[in-house]
Amino acid sequence: MEFAIREANLADAAAIAHVHVASWKTTYSGVVPDAYIDSLNQVERTQTWEEWFRTAPMSVFVAEDAAGIFGFANGGAIRGQVGEPGEYDAELYAIYLLQASQRRGAGRALTQALASSLARKGFRSMVVWVLEQNPAVQFYQCLGAVPVARQNIQIGGLDLAEIALGWPRLDRLISPEPCC
Repeated sequence: MEFAIREANLADAAAIAHVHVASWKTTYSGVVPDAYIDSLNQVERTQTWEEWFRTAPMSVFVAEDAAGIFGFANGGAIRGQVGEPGEYDAELYAIYLLQASQRRGAGRALTQALASSLARKGFRSMVVWVLEQNPAVQFYQCLGAVPVARQNIQIGGLDLAEIALGWPRLDRLISPEPCC
């Protein structure tokens, strides 16, 4: 099945919110408390995305096919120091795909589109924070990310381990060896 990657805009907010909420429900079931997952609200998430499109300095890309948007990635300047001071300057804030649309190459294409956009803006490197139990850890490592840091965060009252994986050079992420 063919798909396209394009820069997102305000009109995509509801579709991105749908992917965001649906992906959390499939990705984090059994990891994050059910009560937290059940509390996720697509209408509220749409409003959040609309606000981010209006005010947040970030890049957002979507993956879409004939059925519509099935994935997104967003990122921008790093939101906190990771690794040595100045070692990483950009961050992949989120990347999600509907479960039925995974393993088609869209995740890699979204990550590379975001990395290319960030490189054009002058960023040199990027990190992503991911729950240690998230199966996507292997995906990031396949794209060349290396472990950088670890922390505990709380979601829905539960302490969870989160790791930062980093790409020291965006140029290597933009054109990696195909592996996943």
